[in-house]
Amino acid sequence: MTATAPATTATTGTVPSPAASRRTGAALWAAQITLALFLVVASGVPKLAGVPAAAESFDLIGYGDWFMYLVGLLEIAGAVGLVIPRLAGPAALALIGLMAGAEIFIWLYLDTTFWYTPLVFAALFAWIAHGRRASTARLLRRPHRRAA
Repeated sequence: MTATAPATTATTGTVPSPAASRRTGAALWAAQITLALFLVVASGVPKLAGVPAAAESFDLIGYGDWFMYLVGLLEIAGAVGLVIPRLAGPAALALIGLMAGAEIFIWLYLDTTFWYTPLVFAALFAWIAHGRRASTARLLRRPHRRAA
């Protein structure tokens, strides 16, 4: 009788600990929920409400209110995606793109005092995207149904 060996990781050749996987999963969920709350409460809603501090930044960029509302909607959509298990990975990837845009606008148009903030958020979103890569791959492999 042959026993099957447990699956090993490609990089280290070791079997991942179930406890470590549970801890990592819990840490990912904590980060996803915390970042989603931040994106909605502290970032997205103030932009949609036209809070003067947010409007002032977008006036400096020169794109006007429509761009502020668009960014606010994208932040809220990303936050919703972060808390939907199937969409958490793709949402994190999209939010990395949003943070890249924020970094560019900070350097081109705004005061660079807090230049590192979008980079910190992008790193957290990258960690989430990496941690949710299996579900993202499953989502991409799903067969597409055609309308009859």
